Amino acid sequence: MLERCPHSPAAGTGWLVGWRLTFGGEEHGWDGALPMVVPEPGKQVFVALYDMSPHDLAVLDYWEGADQGLYKKLRMRISTLDGDILAYVYALNGFEGGLPSARAIGLIADAAQAAGAPEDYVAELRSRPCHSLGE
Repeated sequence: MLERCPHSPAAGTGWLVGWRLTFGGEEHGWDGALPMVVPEPGKQVFVALYDMSPHDLAVLDYWEGADQGLYKKLRMRISTLDGDILAYVYALNGFEGGLPSARAIGLIADAAQAAGAPEDYVAELRSRPCHSLGE
């Protein structure tokens, strides 16, 4: 985020309750399936929150393909230590399925760890099935 959205400071962390992280749209990714969230009772996804500047939001929309319809922005309730807030989440406009790359898993797990996700959550991320580039 710092590289793509340098004018949007971190604003905390939270949980997207009732959803789970999965992957899909393998035909759209250059190195495997893309991250997405899908509803699932009893599950939750750790999220980092940012105070987005209008310029950085436009840049992020471009990078995430939201301006082309690959991802759509959904306003979702995020549970934080200070209470629930509404935040935008990018949701893949596609079907679940396919394996992410080892690189993608590493980036997601590293980001979660850096943001303060619980150790068991990060370990579960790192243990997900994936493939190496070129497989």
